[in-house]
Amino acid sequence: MTNLRLRYQTIEFGKTDIHLCTLRDKQEFYDPESVASELGISSATWPIFGVIWPSALVLAHHMQSIKIGSRRILEVGCGMALSSLLLNKQHADITATDYHPEAELFLKRNASLNGDTPIPFERTGWADDNDSLGLFDLIIGSDLLYEDEHIALLSDFIHAHAKPQCEVILVDPGRGRKNKLVKKLMGLGYQSSLIKPDNTIYLDTVFKGHILRFVRQ
Repeated sequence: MTNLRLRYQTIEFGKTDIHLCTLRDKQEFYDPESVASELGISSATWPIFGVIWPSALVLAHHMQSIKIGSRRILEVGCGMALSSLLLNKQHADITATDYHPEAELFLKRNASLNGDTPIPFERTGWADDNDSLGLFDLIIGSDLLYEDEHIALLSDFIHAHAKPQCEVILVDPGRGRKNKLVKKLMGLGYQSSLIKPDNTIYLDTVFKGHILRFVRQ
């Protein structure tokens, strides 16, 4: 991380402030031991995990309206894990996961920046079948579908970690794959609904995507 240029920022959620250390921009890259390269992460895609995307902001703001209670929650493809940090601030039972080898380091640093307890994390890919995550009541994620092959991988990963009664909330920015994801998860027994965020004043541009909600009962 020493060769990376970083950015520190604070994002407000009502009276709650979330402090973040992220990559300065999408041009940063540091993989001296080729750890990411060996995982199939190119220099062009390496920085994607390390900045705050509009979909991540939409998900975090939406989570404020969700009743969490004692539910066990998983954030998939967490990146900078903004929603996880917000939920952790609320003492929710949150676990985060991402494929990127640097995600855990940033997660630990940001949990500490916010004066909160560490968030359980496991680095795993959606095609892996040997993780120790277990099952969850609520699974969340944002901006996850970059390739067509991700549809089946993500759906199967979610299904493998969903309790018999489970809610799934995903924010899709409109990359043209949401309908295929809906069809796949419905085929696995989930009911689906689309939500258009009605207040995204916190974004710099108009959000053209949707919040996808799936329920397994």
